[in-house]
Order: sequence, then structure tokens, then C-alpha cells
Amino acid sequence: MRMISHLGVVQMDAVNVLARAHYVPLFSRLGAFSIDGLDREAYEGRALFEYWGHQASWLPVAMHPLFRWRMERASRLEGIYGGLARFVRGKRRYVDAVLAEVAARGPLRAGELSSSRPRSGSWWSWSDAKTALEWLFWAGRVTTARRRSFERVYDLTERVIPKEILAMPTPSAPDARRALVRLSSRALGIATEDDLADYFRLRLGEVRPHVRELVEEGALEVVTIEGASKPAYLARGAVVPRRAEACAILSPFDPLVWHRPRAERLFGFHYRIGIYTPAHLREHGYYVLPFLLGDALAARVDLKATRDEGVLDVFAAHLEAGAKEKPVAAALAGELRAVASWLELDRVRVARKGSLAPALARHF
Repeated sequence: MRMISHLGVVQMDAVNVLARAHYVPLFSRLGAFSIDGLDREAYEGRALFEYWGHQASWLPVAMHPLFRWRMERASRLEGIYGGLARFVRGKRRYVDAVLAEVAARGPLRAGELSSSRPRSGSWWSWSDAKTALEWLFWAGRVTTARRRSFERVYDLTERVIPKEILAMPTPSAPDARRALVRLSSRALGIATEDDLADYFRLRLGEVRPHVRELVEEGALEVVTIEGASKPAYLARGAVVPRRAEACAILSPFDPLVWHRPRAERLFGFHYRIGIYTPAHLREHGYYVLPFLLGDALAARVDLKATRDEGVLDVFAAHLEAGAKEKPVAAALAGELRAVASWLELDRVRVARKGSLAPALARHF
């Protein structure tokens, strides 16, 4: 929970090729932990809530007031997907009926609503009930009470978020966004305005005045990055270590790499996740994870937890330019064993694909 508080946001995603997206960044930083224990703390302990932070996200529950401006904006059908806004405009009475049914019968999954039925050609192929619930979620009227097989179970926000959190004062939209910029700077360390805006998916025009204010107050320091064309900012109190000793496999949705321009600017690492790319255009594989060693992204691996066989499959392993094969292979092998142990997989299986694969396979 301290780590999630430091990060401020953990992105969620349904892809479960290795493990859910919101678990891997915590493993990368802390090592093995109990997934079931974290879920209990999040949903039964109400330590976290789900909302649109950086995409669909887990957020510390104390941050709920900082997103009420976004909920209010969604209530006005602003700042949301166009198809969702059109649906609500055309079916407002239906949406109100869905909210009334959740109030009377909740918590409910979308498929448990009395009016839930598929409709052809719907937005994202959702049922009307699911579409209505997603807008109510965005507008803050309902939230996630828990998950069943990763499917949201919705309930009224006032029955899920602790009363003491709901009673906290609601900051103005500018004050909330300013607080989010500060949290972003703390989590990122060095960041450009683009990086700070992307972290909580703020508009760049909304971020710039707050950056200037924070610089004037001394909360942010203007710094230059060698070879970079844009100024960057360092959070006051940030600790600059003498050396970096990181060793971690990173989720594609990890805050270190989720803003691809930043990963390329800082690490020279051009990264695109293969799951959204047609098979014949994938360069490195389907579910490719960067490997951080020291202060460099030294390799990338295409991984899958083949659970029915108890195997962590490495379908491909590629060494990055300038990285040394032997130390990278040794360190990566250790991390793969740790991942397999955490996911209760019995062994690691390495295919001979990619420039690093032969050296990595020798460790297994």
C-alpha cells in the first residue's frame, strides 16, 4: 500500500497472459507478494478504489476527492468517449432506470441487470446495460464493489467508498489538477510537461500553468537532460542515488514505460506492445516485457504463464544495443525464476528465438 501510495496510480488491464497488469508493477518493485491478500485489502479493506486515473486504474482511496472534477465533467458528457456520450444522450431514461436497479438490488454485474441483453453493433459490443453502467462509473454514481473473474461488480458509490472519504471536501478542478501534477512529479522523478500530463491523463493546457506555479514556489526544479529538446522538472526532495541497482521485468503498463515517448527519450528504448499489432508485424513477440538492469532497459522478453503445464514460457528474448550478453542473461534468468515462483509455476522454458535466447537458455 505504501508503494501504491508512492506511485499514486496502478493501471488495470484485462490481459492475463502473464499476470494482471496491476500486479506486475508491484512485483517489479517489491518482489513476491500475495495477490489474494492485496485484493482483499483493496476491496474488503477499501484501501483502493477504481477509476479513470491513467486509463482504468487502482487509486488510493484518499485520492477520491482529486477525481471528483473528472466525475462531474463526465456527468456533463464531457471528457468521455464520443460513442458513450451519444448513447447517454439518446437513452437517458434507460440509464436512470439502470441506476435505480443498482440502488435497489446492487451490487450487480452488468449481466445481472434485468434489462441486460446483447445488441449487435453496439459501442465496443457492450450490452446497453454495460454501456449505461460504464457511464455511471465514469460519472462517479457507481463504482466497483469487487471483481469476479476480473468482471466488475457495480454498486452505488456511497455504499462502497468509506464515509470519511466521501465527507472530505471537494477541491476545485484547478486545485485537484495541481495536486495531481505534484503527485506525478514525485512518482516520475524527472519529467517533462508531457510526462506530467500523461501520468493522470490530464490535458497539456491544464498542466502548464500548474507547472509554472510549482516552479515559482520551489516545488519543482527546472533541469536539463543532455540531448533532450524540452525542459524537464525535478520534484523537490527527490533523491538522486549514486548508482542504480535495479533488476526487474516490467509490465507493458508499468509507469516507467507506459508513456512510450518518455521511455525512448530516457532509455533510447522504442517500445510497442505486440498484443495490439497484427501477428505478421510483430517484431519482438506478442506480450513483450522490458527488462530493467541498472539504469538501462537491457533486454525485452516475450512471456506467457502456461498455467496448465506449470511453465513460464519465454517465447523470445532480445538483447538491446550496447548491453552485455552474459551479465544480462544471468540477471534476467534470476528474475524469470522469481516470476515463476511468485506465480507458482514449476519451471521456465526458453525458446531459441531472439539474440539473447541462446545465452538465456543456458541458464535453464
